[in-house]
Amino acid sequence: MAQLHHRALNRPALPQIAAAVVIHDGRLLLIHRAVPEPDLAWQLPAGKVEKDEKPTDAAARENQEETGVAVRPDLLLGDRIHPVTGRHVFYVACTYLRGKPVPAAAEVALAAWVPVHELPRFVPKGFYEPVQRYITDTATGPRGLT
Repeated sequence: MAQLHHRALNRPALPQIAAAVVIHDGRLLLIHRAVPEPDLAWQLPAGKVEKDEKPTDAAARENQEETGVAVRPDLLLGDRIHPVTGRHVFYVACTYLRGKPVPAAAEVALAAWVPVHELPRFVPKGFYEPVQRYITDTATGPRGLT
């Protein structure tokens, strides 16, 4: 038993991940990974936080790299250990600046604006509670309809 515990401690740490939550005109920016993880076919643009990089900056960078859409990071909505991937994920609200979504990275098959009312079709289990609350509040407020 002690040996099993010892192995777990020697396992390399999984990278931290930053996810961009981008709402524009009542729609949420989502990507479909070329090789989806179980239960995560459609998801927020996200990727590894680089050494000495803030999660907020990583979210904006990854969003641009994966979708071609430029954003400004605004607010850290929360973080958690993801229940499917086991990775530490930071969720960052971002303001849309410019660009049309295109799969701009090899690991992304599709990038699209999804109307908030259609999200249950794309993400049946919903989002992490602080993210879901932000989506609901923002998509129906003036910021989501700009």
